[in-house]
Amino acid sequence: LKLWNKYRISNIPSLIFLDATTGKVVCRNGLLVIRDDPEGLEFPWGPKPFREVIAGPLLRNNGQSLESSSLEGSHVGVYFSAHWCPPCRSLTRVLVESYRKIKESGQKFEIIFVSADRSEESFKQYFSEMPWLAVPYTDEARRSRLNRLYGIQGIPTLIVLDPQGEVITRQGRVEVLNDEDCREFPWHPKPVLELSDSNAVQLNEGPCLVLFVDSEDDGESEAAKQLIQPIAEKIIAKYKAKEEEAPLLFFVAGEDDMTDSLRDYTNLPEAAPLLTILDMSARAKYVMDVEEITPAIVEAFVNDFLAEKLKPEPI
Repeated sequence: LKLWNKYRISNIPSLIFLDATTGKVVCRNGLLVIRDDPEGLEFPWGPKPFREVIAGPLLRNNGQSLESSSLEGSHVGVYFSAHWCPPCRSLTRVLVESYRKIKESGQKFEIIFVSADRSEESFKQYFSEMPWLAVPYTDEARRSRLNRLYGIQGIPTLIVLDPQGEVITRQGRVEVLNDEDCREFPWHPKPVLELSDSNAVQLNEGPCLVLFVDSEDDGESEAAKQLIQPIAEKIIAKYKAKEEEAPLLFFVAGEDDMTDSLRDYTNLPEAAPLLTILDMSARAKYVMDVEEITPAIVEAFVNDFLAEKLKPEPI
C-alpha cells in the first residue's frame, strides 16, 4: 500500500521503472514501453523533453498540417481523450469554451489532442468538434510516447505545460471545470484546495489531509486555508527539492452535499472543525477531533503521519 500511494497507482496492471541508485522514477508507463520497445533498444527508457517527443506534423480538423515547431512560445495543453468515453465528451464541450476564452484574451495557448479512440473514423468524428491541433491518428508511435511521457492511467486527462515544455499541472481537467472564466490560467497548482464536486476525484490519488470546517461562518473556509497553507507549502517544497511528488494533498471542506457524502462514506463525526487524513486506496483514516485547530497541531499531525506514528482507523 505504501508503494501504491507513493506512485499514485489507480489502475492495474501497472509497471514502473526506477533508477535503483536514486530511487527516482524513470518511466511510469512501463507496459507501453515493453509493448513499443520489446527489444529494449531505447533502454533505460528515461523521460525525453516534450519538444522531442512531440516533434512532427500536427493536424487541424480541416486537414491543415502544422509543424510542432509552431508551438514555440505557447502554453500547451496535452489532451488525452476519446469519443467512446462519456466524461471525455463532457469535458471537451467545456474545454472548447475555455480554449476560445483564453485565445480571445490574447494569450498564446494551444491544445494537442492525443486520441485513445478505437478507430480512425471515430477519431475524425470526435476531432471535428475540436478547434485545436491533434497528433495524427495514424502516428500510433508518437501517441504512445506521449502516454509514456506523462504516465497516463486514465482519460480524460489534460496536462498543461509552460512555454518551455515543463508541466504546470496534471489536473487540467479539474482546473477547467473549476475556473470556467479562465481567470487563473495557466492554473499553477494551489497548495490547498477547497473540496468540490470537480476536484473530489483527487481524493483517490493518495493520502489527503482534509480539514472540515463550518462554512456557514463567514470566512471560515478562507481562514482554514490560510492556516494550512504554510504547512502544505513546506511539505511540497521539501519533496520538490527531491524531485518527488508530495506525499499528501491538502483540502478544506465546507458544508455541502458532497462533503456530507464524504463524511458518511468515511464514517466521520459531524464535528467542525475536524482534522483528518483520508487514504482511500488503503481504506484508512486518521482523525484529530479537537476544539481548536492551530498550525502547531496541523504540523504535528502531518509529521506524525509521515513518520508512521499514527494508528489508522478503517474506512
